[in-house]
Parts: sequence; structure tokens; C-alpha cells
Amino acid sequence: MRFIIILFIIFFTACSSPISSLDVNMYNASGDYVGKVTLSESEEGVLIKLKVEGFSPGFHGIHIHEFPECDGPEFKSAGNHLNPEGKKHGLLHPDGPHLGDLPNVEADGSGLIETEVTLNGATLKEGKTSLLKGGGTSLIITEEQDDGMTQPSGSSGVRLACGKIVDPKKQQSEWPSDPTEEGESEEKEDE
Repeated sequence: MRFIIILFIIFFTACSSPISSLDVNMYNASGDYVGKVTLSESEEGVLIKLKVEGFSPGFHGIHIHEFPECDGPEFKSAGNHLNPEGKKHGLLHPDGPHLGDLPNVEADGSGLIETEVTLNGATLKEGKTSLLKGGGTSLIITEEQDDGMTQPSGSSGVRLACGKIVDPKKQQSEWPSDPTEEGESEEKEDE
């Protein structure tokens, strides 16, 4: 009997444990997959590891936005920068930053962005600064670098890529769908 109780406790704990890491698929305005971002809990906040491609060489702004929406081509459905504290935009602004403000990232000569940044004060756990609160958020990479001061978004230009940050346990389906997977399931159904 003890064995069954112990198994039940282990199973319940595993099912209800907070998320410590999750992957975010990134897509451009045409809906093409451009890479993956991995988010992990750290002492300072959320560590963000990027490996995405297809960008012009140089610096690009990167921000966490309010909603887990990535409707192309402009990704306006993602809303504004995540800002639960009502602060001003910019890592350099004396009355900032938004929680969703991050340091610029650099694409190399081939258009690859492969780097790590930390979103200080954020969490993947429950709370006011959770990236998963209210259904989730999104990560957006912009055409230009963020100047760190200009309101409301740092003059960082067009939104080039977007990925939904959602609790994988609650995620219904991935955007956009993969037509090759749909074709395979239709073939299986026909058999």
C-alpha cells in the first residue's frame, strides 16, 4: 500500500511541477520556420538561448510581447511589450525598462543569431512577472536595433519574426501547422 501511495505522490508531483524550461519555435512574416529559442529559469530571471537564421547582418531588437499571438505578416496581434509594472520603454531609460525589454542581439554575416540573453526579473513560474500568465506571451525580433530610450518601442522597426511563449501543457496546436504532418495523418486515416 505504501508503494502505491509513494507512486501516486511522485506522479502527482511530476504532473504539477512548474515549468523550468521550454522551447519556442520562431517564424518569419511568411510563416517560415526560422529557428528555435529555449527559455530556462535562472537566478536572475529567464535565460533565453536563441538560434535563429534569415536576418540581415547586424543588430536587432528583441522583446517579449503581451499576447501569445503571431498573426503575420506584421505580428501586431502580439500586442505591446510586456509591461506589468507600467514603466517606460528602454534598458537605458531612467524610468524603465518594460519587463519585456531585452538587450539587442547580433546576426552574423550569414544572418544567424546564436546567443544568450537574460530577461531579468521574469519567470516561467506563477506570478506577476510570469511569461506564461494569462495564457502566455510572445517573443519578437525586429528589423533594427532598439535604441534603449525611444517610446514606446525603441525605434526598432518592423517585426520580422515571432514565437509564442505558452505552457506546453495547455498548448492546443502549434502555429502554423505542418502540412506534411497533416498529409501523413490523412493517409493513415484513409488506410
